[in-house]
Amino acid sequence: MVSKNILVQIIIRVIAVSTTCLVFTWQLFEGSLIISAIIFGIIIAQIIMLVNFLNSINRKLAFFFDAVQNEDSTMYFPEKVRNRSLRELNQSLNKVNSMIQKVTLENREQEQYFHTIIEQVATGILIYDEEGHIHTVNSAAKQLLRYEYLTHIRQLGRVDNKLLQLFREIKPSDRKLFHLADEKGTMQLSLRATFIKLRDKKMTLVAIQDVKNELDEKELESWIKLIRVLTHEIMNSVAPITSLSESVAKYYRVKKVMKKPVEINETIIRNTLKGLDVIRERGKGLIGFVESYRRLTRLPKPAKKTIKLKPFMDRVNLLVSTIDHFDWISFSADIQPENLEIYADEKLLTQVIINLVNNSIQALEGQDNGQIKIVARNDELERPVIHVVDNGPGIAPHVIEEIFIPFFTTKENGSGIGLSLSRQIMKLHGGSIKVKSVPNKQTVFTLIF
Repeated sequence: MVSKNILVQIIIRVIAVSTTCLVFTWQLFEGSLIISAIIFGIIIAQIIMLVNFLNSINRKLAFFFDAVQNEDSTMYFPEKVRNRSLRELNQSLNKVNSMIQKVTLENREQEQYFHTIIEQVATGILIYDEEGHIHTVNSAAKQLLRYEYLTHIRQLGRVDNKLLQLFREIKPSDRKLFHLADEKGTMQLSLRATFIKLRDKKMTLVAIQDVKNELDEKELESWIKLIRVLTHEIMNSVAPITSLSESVAKYYRVKKVMKKPVEINETIIRNTLKGLDVIRERGKGLIGFVESYRRLTRLPKPAKKTIKLKPFMDRVNLLVSTIDHFDWISFSADIQPENLEIYADEKLLTQVIINLVNNSIQALEGQDNGQIKIVARNDELERPVIHVVDNGPGIAPHVIEEIFIPFFTTKENGSGIGLSLSRQIMKLHGGSIKVKSVPNKQTVFTLIF
């Protein structure tokens, strides 16, 4: 409606100027020069009025947009003017300004709302742009990073240069652990990053948590479980040795007095040899147990190289085919894309996969239609992952939490180090191993690189 009235005003003024120009032309050739001069003055006045009218509209609009750009919502255009078009324009501009004020107020309230939420959470939140300028940082982040006035990430270098380097190199979905120690104490910081786009700028959002207490609890829990298993294994070996030693000693002593050689017969010698044989076997078992522990704690540093998974899995297929009862199950490997590559130590990775496949074969023993499938893909974060899937009886929920503990085993003749060894190997690669099991349906071990 406003634009229509303004357009009508402009058309009327243009028609008036055009009509006056025609009269001026007719008077110039047919009438008096004095009248022509007067009409010419009228033309000049009409043009000035038209220009002023257009300029007044342009000035109002320019002023309005400048105010909006500068976030100045205090402007007001007078609505009591004689010119109807200008009055309606002023009314419309005031309405738009009122709407902008309302939206601005709502945005500020929402911004304050989110700011309050961010301030209240125990997790540190820090958002910075590609140049390192910090746009948002909450109190928890300042407390965890031990720096009160953070405006740029380079200030973190005053806390710890390694911490600054970590913030510069962290990538989306990365989860990093950083040990921060100073006169105030020690913290184990967990940092997780994600990218966001804010006002057409690429930002990095880092969530920061102190997980030291949680890690301490997990470590203590792991030590308790490990000590329980170690105690069980050692007692199983030492108790028979002690008992047999006492039994053999009784053959040669009576009430703490050693027997004479003539009192020792063939039966005593035979029983002594049997006892010594048992002691030797239990001793070998204990030595083997210790060697297993040494294997677990003395893994070599991975000699990483780029491995093409397709030919690698062909080699693994040949190796697992030699495992007992392999012919009883259906084995397949699916690599997508076929040129998928990983950066790892081939020997150590082979050891992990063979161990997982061997466990699956043992779990499928005696089961009809047993299937093992190895699936290699890139996950949603573009990380290469390898799944070892079987359709065996699965892992009981109360056991699944224990299976990676060294020497824990549910097998009669198991050593209990295979899965813990596999986890150690994946940690040395900077990756992890996870398990998901649905009893009597499917078990999936996932290697994440």
